[in-house]
Amino acid sequence: MTPRRRLGERLVRSYVVTDGRSQPSRNTLDLVTLLIAAEDLPLTGLSPEKRRLMELCRPGALSVVEVAGHLALPVSVTKVLIADLMDSGHIVTRAPIPSAQPSDTSILQEVLDGLRARL
Repeated sequence: MTPRRRLGERLVRSYVVTDGRSQPSRNTLDLVTLLIAAEDLPLTGLSPEKRRLMELCRPGALSVVEVAGHLALPVSVTKVLIADLMDSGHIVTRAPIPSAQPSDTSILQEVLDGLRARL
C-alpha cells in the first residue's frame, strides 16, 4: 500500500525546482513587484514550474506573492524562478504604483489663481 500524500505536500522538493540555489540572481523583487510575461518568447525548454508561472502572468500582471500562492511554492523559491525568467527575458517586472500623497493646498491655490488670472 502506497502512503497517501498530505495536503500541500509537494512531490518535488524546492531545491530541485531551483537547481539547488537558495538566492535569486537579482535582489530587486519585493512581494508586491508586478510580473508581466513576454508574449513573443516560446515556453519550450522551461521547467514545468517556470512554464506555469508564465501561463499565470500571460493574461495580465500578477504580484510575486500572488504567483507564489498560485504555484503553492515558498516566496523564496518563486523569486529564484522569477529571476531566472527575468534573465532570459521571459518576465518583465514593474514596481507597484505608489499611493498618491495629498497635494499641498497652497500649491494648488497658486495654480488656480494663475489659471483665473489668464482667463
